[in-house]
Amino acid sequence: MSIKGIKLVTVPVSDQDAAQQFYVERLGFEVSQDSRMGPMRWLEVAPQGSPVSFALLPSVLGVPVGGLKGVQLFSDDLDGDCERLRAAGVTVDGPNARPWGRDASFADPDGNGFVLMSAPGGQ
Repeated sequence: MSIKGIKLVTVPVSDQDAAQQFYVERLGFEVSQDSRMGPMRWLEVAPQGSPVSFALLPSVLGVPVGGLKGVQLFSDDLDGDCERLRAAGVTVDGPNARPWGRDASFADPDGNGFVLMSAPGGQ
């Protein structure tokens, strides 16, 4: 098998402009691509330096808007990132102590759910 990793996660959103604003202004992601492909707008965002990006697209392939759940993101400063997210207006559950480490969860305005995990060796 020669699969090397994950390149892209599709996030089904109702409004690409509103989603871009949330992911860039509240989460601190960067726009890695924003272009037209025929009648479709292709919009990708990613955490700075991440090899994996998120395509913010209207509901595609039968996945309903808000249907993405459980995508895990990693942080070197879970407590600080939770504070920054809350200060940016994001509702955050946590940090919570779990048998496997610490995490917090939040959702985008469409209800797509994410889990923010402490990076190995992080706080």
